[in-house]
Amino acid sequence: MEKLLSHKKILVAGAGGLLGSHLVPELLKQGAEVIAADVNVDTMSTRLQQKNIESGNIELVELDVTNETDVKTFFSKRNSLTGAVNATYPRNQQYGAHFFDVSMASFNENLSLHLGSSFLFTQQCAAYFKERQQPFSLVNVSSVYGVVAPKFEIYKNTLMTMPVEYATIKSALLHLNKYVVKYVSDSRFRINCISPGGIFDHQPESFLEAYKTKTNGTGMLDVNDMVGSVIFLLSDASRYVTAQNIVVDDGFSL
Repeated sequence: MEKLLSHKKILVAGAGGLLGSHLVPELLKQGAEVIAADVNVDTMSTRLQQKNIESGNIELVELDVTNETDVKTFFSKRNSLTGAVNATYPRNQQYGAHFFDVSMASFNENLSLHLGSSFLFTQQCAAYFKERQQPFSLVNVSSVYGVVAPKFEIYKNTLMTMPVEYATIKSALLHLNKYVVKYVSDSRFRINCISPGGIFDHQPESFLEAYKTKTNGTGMLDVNDMVGSVIFLLSDASRYVTAQNIVVDDGFSL
């Protein structure tokens, strides 16, 4: 039986991050050729080595998605890409402050870093398609908090909060996808999103327990729970799925 991503060449931006590093080995298992890109190649390489990747069908490259020249140069030198996943998460040092502690300058900088780079990456994927005229599927990463308002009560008794920048960026990203799909207006060019619920990353126990009460019983998800939806959106099984958002949250957003 042919693998889902046989004959696919996929770019994973942010391959050294939590989602990206779990996604790369699964794409390889599904038969894809993978270009793993990150702003720090050494860190990415170390993290991917821990995944015991057996396939040699992978290339590691340096890519700063916040740098317009870097992104445009990257796409200009590539051939035969059939898809991409933007799993990057650029942010400044002030990111994560509580609402009343966020300055306008910091808010704007984070929008520029994260939403701005998502715009640039999406724009250049579209430009790549327009030039080559070959089917292309882009998967962006939004969040349940791009879909519903934060449930602030689950953050009580912790130092955590839901950053206002995050909710703003992730909701805007969903509409950006729709805009670009309609602008390009070609069935061969698709953009979709996955919107994860909470992903376990050693959060405080009180938060984990409070979060679990808002789900159907699973609580925080494992990052690997996101991978299947991404593979589906990159594959021909979703050939006419476009500008859609797959929420993976065990009912948290209901």
